Amino acid sequence: MFDSLSDKLDSVFKKLRGQGVMTEDNIKDALREVRLVLLEADVNFKVVKDFVEKVKERAIGTEVLKSLSPGQQVIKIVNDELVSLMGGDEDNSLDLAAKPPVTIMLAGLQGSGKTTSCGKLAKYLKGQRRKPFLVPADVYRPAAIEQLKVLGAQLGIETFNSSPDQDPVDICSEALQYAELNGFDTVIIDTAGRHQIDEYLMNELVRIRDKVVPNEILFVADAMTGQEAVNVASGFNEQLGITGVILTKLDGDAKGGAALSIRAVTGKPVKFVGLGEKLDALEQFHADRLVSRILGMGDVLTLIEKASENFDVKEAERLKNKLKKNQFGLDDFKNQLQQLKKMGSIESLMGMIPGVGKMMKQVQGMQPPEDEIKRIEAIIDSMTKEERTNHTIINGSRRLRIAKGSGTSVQEVNQLIKRFIEAQKVVKQMQKMGPMGMMKGLKSMKNMGKGTFPF
Repeated sequence: MFDSLSDKLDSVFKKLRGQGVMTEDNIKDALREVRLVLLEADVNFKVVKDFVEKVKERAIGTEVLKSLSPGQQVIKIVNDELVSLMGGDEDNSLDLAAKPPVTIMLAGLQGSGKTTSCGKLAKYLKGQRRKPFLVPADVYRPAAIEQLKVLGAQLGIETFNSSPDQDPVDICSEALQYAELNGFDTVIIDTAGRHQIDEYLMNELVRIRDKVVPNEILFVADAMTGQEAVNVASGFNEQLGITGVILTKLDGDAKGGAALSIRAVTGKPVKFVGLGEKLDALEQFHADRLVSRILGMGDVLTLIEKASENFDVKEAERLKNKLKKNQFGLDDFKNQLQQLKKMGSIESLMGMIPGVGKMMKQVQGMQPPEDEIKRIEAIIDSMTKEERTNHTIINGSRRLRIAKGSGTSVQEVNQLIKRFIEAQKVVKQMQKMGPMGMMKGLKSMKNMGKGTFPF
């Protein structure tokens, strides 16, 4: 989402870095450009005005003008003020300390991603050793109740058995009683949405709020709608009293203005961000980490967290030993591909490494589509254990058998083996790690397979 914003800010900062001496005029010129960049990114104009004034107030002072590297000082001030704009180090965690069951009510316009966010939030809380209970209270959209039930079944999380002919307030009241009797410590309510705010919708949401008295009322905002998301959030806050925001579709290609404006306009913290359609694509929001990504400085902490959640230490050590002995086989590749899938796209992971984000355009399009990953897994699963360990024994007749068993063609089997052989060489390069070492390996990998993952 922030690629365009990052590129334009980087262009402004390059001019600052190249100046050995800074004057008030230099700073004002740079901030004028920053102002234009933020306005082009669809950031609320009042927010931009206040932001630029704060940066100017700090920048036009002795700490910058007398600094040995004034350009870097201005960049640091911009970084600090962006972090402050988006909430700084305020506590944006969920209020889960209350007497159970803690009730979390999600509200927002239709199409913002409320129902999916309920599932993602339930999965997140389950990972925090909570016992969540899902409540479908959107009786107006025919598929909404069934959608949440399906999500609950996928996650192994119980969902209240509501029906479209019930009153939403009654659904929430009965669900809360059921949760208390059955030992659930967190209740997540999916409410109805509209294409725009109307009196009937708000009256219903207020009735639900007054009946169940939720510990959290989270507004779900579609980041792709830009300033409109900020305006709608303000409307919901005025009438409902939200406690926080979930920003969805932050992996899209919108300008990013909503993400930068919504905290300043509503005064409510962004608590979570949705970074994809999968149920694990929900992250707790950290202002400093997002600003670091915007300014091209990476996000090592999130990368470490993702790695620790998805990678087994013993498996990593086993793989390391295999690589040393040159025993990296197709089974190992399949395991690593599955773990990478859990962490997200390669581009997003590489963008979290300092110094690599600005070079990511060179390796875009490396992540294989979901159907290609399934095809790769099917081909490997159709091999014998001996073939997966030693691909050199796979002759013509074996390839034909593997193709038939996986529902693919001999040509696709040949292509997989060819790319695997080339990839074994690249894996050795990537063991060196470090941004430049990884980039060298990734460029080699890209050249192997028409811009997709080489295996």
